[in-house]
Amino acid sequence: MFTAGIDVGSVATKVVLLNENGVSYYLERPTGWNPRQASHEAYQELLHRARLDEAAVTAVVATGYGRIVLSFADWTATEITCHARGARYLVPEASLVIDIGGQDSKVIRIAPNGRVLDFVMNDKCAAGTGRFLTVLATALGVEVGELGALGREAEPAAINSMCTVFAESEVVGLLAEGVPKEQIARGLHEAIARRLASMAKRLGYAPGAPIAFTGGVARNPGVRQALEKRLGVPLVAPELCQFSGALGAALLARERPPGRPATGHRG
Repeated sequence: MFTAGIDVGSVATKVVLLNENGVSYYLERPTGWNPRQASHEAYQELLHRARLDEAAVTAVVATGYGRIVLSFADWTATEITCHARGARYLVPEASLVIDIGGQDSKVIRIAPNGRVLDFVMNDKCAAGTGRFLTVLATALGVEVGELGALGREAEPAAINSMCTVFAESEVVGLLAEGVPKEQIARGLHEAIARRLASMAKRLGYAPGAPIAFTGGVARNPGVRQALEKRLGVPLVAPELCQFSGALGAALLARERPPGRPATGHRG
Protein backbone atom coordinates (compact mmCIF):
# COMPACT_ATOMS: atom_id res chain seq x y z
CA MET A 1 0.00 0.00 0.00
CA PHE A 2 1.07 3.57 -0.70
CA THR A 3 0.93 6.94 1.01
CA ALA A 4 1.16 10.26 -0.80
CA GLY A 5 2.65 13.63 0.06
CA ILE A 6 1.83 16.78 -1.88
CA ASP A 7 3.84 19.99 -1.47
CA VAL A 8 1.90 22.87 -3.03
CA GLY A 9 4.53 25.58 -3.36
CA SER A 10 4.10 29.08 -4.76
CA VAL A 11 6.15 28.17 -7.83
CA ALA A 12 5.96 24.37 -8.16
CA THR A 13 3.80 21.53 -6.89
CA LYS A 14 5.58 18.29 -5.97
CA VAL A 15 3.99 14.89 -5.38
CA VAL A 16 5.59 11.77 -3.90
CA LEU A 17 4.19 8.25 -3.64
CA LEU A 18 5.80 6.19 -0.91
CA ASN A 19 5.52 2.50 -0.05
CA GLU A 20 7.30 0.27 2.45
CA ASN A 21 10.37 0.13 0.16
CA GLY A 22 10.76 3.89 -0.04
CA VAL A 23 9.99 6.52 -2.68
CA SER A 24 8.30 4.84 -5.61
CA TYR A 25 7.18 7.71 -7.83
CA TYR A 26 7.57 11.46 -7.83
CA LEU A 27 6.50 14.33 -10.04
CA GLU A 28 6.86 18.11 -10.22
CA ARG A 29 4.81 20.62 -12.18
CA PRO A 30 4.26 24.40 -12.09
CA THR A 31 1.64 25.53 -9.59
CA GLY A 32 0.44 28.36 -11.78
CA TRP A 33 -2.51 30.54 -10.80
CA ASN A 34 -4.70 27.67 -9.57
CA PRO A 35 -3.00 25.55 -6.87
CA ARG A 36 -6.12 23.42 -6.36
CA GLN A 37 -6.18 22.38 -10.02
CA ALA A 38 -2.40 22.00 -10.29
CA SER A 39 -2.19 19.72 -7.25
CA HIS A 40 -5.16 17.56 -8.30
CA GLU A 41 -3.83 17.14 -11.85
CA ALA A 42 -0.31 16.37 -10.59
CA TYR A 43 -1.65 13.74 -8.18
CA GLN A 44 -3.80 12.11 -10.85
CA GLU A 45 -0.93 12.12 -13.33
CA LEU A 46 1.38 10.40 -10.86
CA LEU A 47 -1.26 7.78 -10.06
CA HIS A 48 -1.59 7.16 -13.80
CA ARG A 49 2.17 6.77 -14.18
CA ALA A 50 2.22 4.33 -11.27
CA ARG A 51 -0.82 2.47 -12.67
CA LEU A 52 -2.61 2.89 -9.35
CA ASP A 53 -6.10 3.95 -8.45
CA GLU A 54 -6.88 6.15 -5.46
CA ALA A 55 -7.94 3.17 -3.36
CA ALA A 56 -4.33 1.95 -3.33
CA VAL A 57 -3.28 5.08 -1.39
CA THR A 58 -4.06 4.79 2.30
CA ALA A 59 -3.49 8.46 3.19
CA VAL A 60 -2.66 11.77 1.52
CA VAL A 61 -0.97 14.61 3.44
CA ALA A 62 -0.67 18.10 1.97
CA THR A 63 1.89 20.77 2.82
CA GLY A 64 3.15 24.06 1.39
CA TYR A 65 1.47 27.43 1.08
CA GLY A 66 -1.47 26.00 -0.90
CA ARG A 67 -2.14 23.00 1.32
CA ILE A 68 -5.47 24.28 2.62
CA VAL A 69 -7.10 24.12 -0.83
CA LEU A 70 -6.64 20.37 -1.28
CA SER A 71 -10.04 18.87 -0.58
CA PHE A 72 -8.82 15.34 -1.35
CA ALA A 73 -6.03 15.41 1.27
CA ASP A 74 -6.68 13.53 4.52
CA TRP A 75 -4.93 16.20 6.56
CA THR A 76 -2.31 18.93 6.34
CA ALA A 77 1.06 19.58 7.95
CA THR A 78 3.29 22.66 8.00
CA GLU A 79 6.11 22.86 5.50
CA ILE A 80 8.67 23.22 8.30
CA THR A 81 7.55 19.88 9.77
CA CYS A 82 7.52 18.15 6.39
CA HIS A 83 10.83 19.54 5.14
CA ALA A 84 12.52 18.49 8.37
CA ARG A 85 11.16 14.96 8.16
CA GLY A 86 11.94 14.58 4.48
CA ALA A 87 15.46 15.99 4.77
CA ARG A 88 16.28 13.68 7.66
CA TYR A 89 15.12 10.71 5.58
CA LEU A 90 17.30 11.80 2.64
CA VAL A 91 20.36 12.76 4.73
CA PRO A 92 20.13 10.69 7.95
CA GLU A 93 23.33 12.11 9.48
CA ALA A 94 22.24 15.76 9.18
CA SER A 95 21.07 17.80 12.17
CA LEU A 96 20.55 21.00 10.19
CA VAL A 97 18.58 21.64 6.99
CA ILE A 98 19.00 24.58 4.64
CA ASP A 99 16.10 24.75 2.21
CA ILE A 100 15.92 27.38 -0.55
CA GLY A 101 12.73 27.20 -2.52
CA GLY A 102 11.09 29.28 -5.19
CA GLN A 103 9.87 32.10 -2.93
CA ASP A 104 11.28 31.48 0.55
CA SER A 105 14.28 30.10 2.39
CA LYS A 106 14.47 28.35 5.74
CA VAL A 107 17.01 26.82 8.09
CA ILE A 108 15.78 24.05 10.38
CA ARG A 109 17.54 22.35 13.29
CA ILE A 110 16.28 18.79 13.68
CA ALA A 111 16.44 15.93 16.18
CA PRO A 112 17.59 12.41 15.19
CA ASN A 113 13.96 11.41 14.59
CA GLY A 114 13.38 14.36 12.27
CA ARG A 115 11.46 16.41 14.83
CA VAL A 116 11.88 20.17 14.53
CA LEU A 117 13.95 21.71 17.33
CA ASP A 118 14.15 25.26 16.01
CA PHE A 119 13.98 27.15 12.74
CA VAL A 120 14.37 30.53 11.07
CA MET A 121 12.58 31.46 7.88
CA ASN A 122 12.64 34.22 5.30
CA ASP A 123 9.24 34.42 3.64
CA LYS A 124 8.78 38.19 3.47
CA CYS A 125 10.48 38.63 0.10
CA ALA A 126 12.14 36.58 -2.64
CA ALA A 127 15.67 37.53 -1.59
CA GLY A 128 18.09 34.69 -2.27
CA THR A 129 15.42 32.28 -3.50
CA GLY A 130 14.83 30.51 -6.78
CA ARG A 131 12.77 33.45 -7.98
CA PHE A 132 15.67 35.79 -7.16
CA LEU A 133 18.09 33.69 -9.23
CA THR A 134 15.64 33.34 -12.14
CA VAL A 135 15.20 37.11 -12.44
CA LEU A 136 18.93 37.78 -12.22
CA ALA A 137 19.84 35.00 -14.66
CA THR A 138 17.52 36.69 -17.15
CA ALA A 139 19.28 40.01 -16.50
CA LEU A 140 22.60 38.28 -17.25
CA GLY A 141 21.20 36.72 -20.43
CA VAL A 142 21.69 33.11 -19.31
CA GLU A 143 19.39 30.24 -18.37
CA VAL A 144 18.94 29.79 -14.63
CA GLY A 145 20.26 26.23 -14.99
CA GLU A 146 23.52 27.63 -16.40
CA LEU A 147 24.03 30.10 -13.58
CA GLY A 148 25.34 27.57 -11.08
CA ALA A 149 28.48 26.70 -13.02
CA LEU A 150 29.13 30.27 -14.17
CA GLY A 151 32.00 32.01 -12.46
CA ARG A 152 32.86 29.43 -9.81
CA GLU A 153 36.56 30.33 -10.18
CA ALA A 154 36.07 34.07 -10.82
CA GLU A 155 36.56 36.94 -8.42
CA PRO A 156 33.11 37.92 -7.09
CA ALA A 157 31.62 41.26 -8.02
CA ALA A 158 30.11 43.14 -5.10
CA ILE A 159 26.33 42.69 -4.88
CA ASN A 160 25.06 44.96 -2.12
CA SER A 161 21.30 44.44 -2.25
CA MET A 162 19.34 41.23 -1.73
CA CYS A 163 16.09 42.85 -2.85
CA THR A 164 15.29 41.31 -6.24
CA VAL A 165 14.43 44.65 -7.86
CA PHE A 166 17.51 46.49 -6.57
CA ALA A 167 19.83 43.53 -7.23
CA GLU A 168 18.57 43.40 -10.81
CA SER A 169 19.43 47.10 -11.18
CA GLU A 170 22.90 46.39 -9.75
CA VAL A 171 23.44 43.57 -12.25
CA VAL A 172 22.38 45.76 -15.18
CA GLY A 173 24.72 48.50 -13.95
CA LEU A 174 27.65 46.11 -13.57
CA LEU A 175 27.11 44.76 -17.09
CA ALA A 176 27.06 48.32 -18.41
CA GLU A 177 30.41 48.93 -16.70
CA GLY A 178 31.88 45.92 -18.50
CA VAL A 179 32.10 43.62 -15.47
CA PRO A 180 32.25 40.00 -16.75
CA LYS A 181 29.17 37.84 -16.26
CA GLU A 182 31.29 35.28 -14.44
CA GLN A 183 32.20 37.77 -11.72
CA ILE A 184 28.60 38.92 -11.36
CA ALA A 185 27.33 35.34 -11.06
CA ARG A 186 29.95 34.60 -8.41
CA GLY A 187 28.90 37.75 -6.57
CA LEU A 188 25.27 36.65 -6.57
CA HIS A 189 26.18 33.24 -5.17
CA GLU A 190 28.30 34.84 -2.46
CA ALA A 191 25.47 37.22 -1.53
CA ILE A 192 23.02 34.33 -1.13
CA ALA A 193 25.56 32.35 0.89
CA ARG A 194 26.19 35.31 3.17
CA ARG A 195 22.48 35.62 3.94
CA LEU A 196 21.87 31.89 4.50
CA ALA A 197 25.05 31.40 6.54
CA SER A 198 23.88 34.14 8.89
CA MET A 199 20.55 32.32 9.35
CA ALA A 200 22.35 29.02 9.98
CA LYS A 201 24.70 30.52 12.55
CA ARG A 202 21.74 31.89 14.49
CA LEU A 203 20.56 28.31 15.06
CA GLY A 204 23.97 26.73 15.53
CA TYR A 205 25.24 23.49 14.03
CA ALA A 206 27.73 20.75 14.81
CA PRO A 207 31.22 21.44 13.40
CA GLY A 208 32.08 18.90 10.72
CA ALA A 209 28.61 17.38 10.58
CA PRO A 210 27.01 17.56 7.13
CA ILE A 211 24.07 19.87 6.46
CA ALA A 212 21.17 18.75 4.30
CA PHE A 213 20.75 21.20 1.42
CA THR A 214 17.29 21.00 -0.14
CA GLY A 215 15.01 22.95 -2.46
CA GLY A 216 15.55 23.83 -6.10
CA VAL A 217 18.53 26.08 -5.39
CA ALA A 218 20.37 23.08 -3.91
CA ARG A 219 21.01 22.09 -7.54
CA ASN A 220 23.10 25.24 -7.99
CA PRO A 221 26.76 24.24 -7.41
CA GLY A 222 27.89 27.85 -7.11
CA VAL A 223 25.59 28.55 -4.16
CA ARG A 224 26.53 25.24 -2.53
CA GLN A 225 30.25 25.94 -2.87
CA ALA A 226 29.87 29.45 -1.42
CA LEU A 227 27.82 28.17 1.52
CA GLU A 228 30.26 25.39 2.30
CA LYS A 229 33.11 27.88 2.37
CA ARG A 230 31.28 30.21 4.76
CA LEU A 231 30.00 27.49 7.08
CA GLY A 232 33.07 25.25 7.02
CA VAL A 233 31.03 22.06 6.72
CA PRO A 234 29.92 19.91 3.78
CA LEU A 235 26.45 20.43 2.33
CA VAL A 236 24.72 17.33 1.01
CA ALA A 237 22.24 17.97 -1.80
CA PRO A 238 20.38 14.65 -2.26
CA GLU A 239 19.01 13.57 -5.61
CA LEU A 240 15.46 14.32 -4.46
CA CYS A 241 16.41 17.67 -2.90
CA GLN A 242 13.40 19.39 -4.48
CA PHE A 243 10.99 16.81 -3.06
CA SER A 244 11.89 16.90 0.63
CA GLY A 245 8.61 18.59 1.63
CA ALA A 246 6.42 16.20 -0.33
CA LEU A 247 8.47 13.25 0.92
CA GLY A 248 8.12 14.41 4.52
CA ALA A 249 4.35 14.67 4.03
CA ALA A 250 4.23 11.12 2.65
CA LEU A 251 6.26 9.87 5.63
CA LEU A 252 3.83 11.55 8.03
CA ALA A 253 0.97 9.87 6.19
CA ARG A 254 2.67 6.51 6.65
CA GLU A 255 3.15 7.11 10.37
CA ARG A 256 -0.47 8.06 11.11
CA PRO A 257 -1.70 6.05 14.11
CA PRO A 258 -4.63 3.71 13.44
CA GLY A 259 -7.96 5.39 14.03
CA ARG A 260 -6.64 8.93 13.62
CA PRO A 261 -9.30 11.21 12.06
CA ALA A 262 -8.88 11.54 8.31
CA THR A 263 -9.59 15.27 8.22
CA GLY A 264 -9.35 18.34 10.36
CA HIS A 265 -5.77 17.97 11.58
CA ARG A 266 -3.35 20.83 11.06
CA GLY A 267 0.24 19.92 11.83
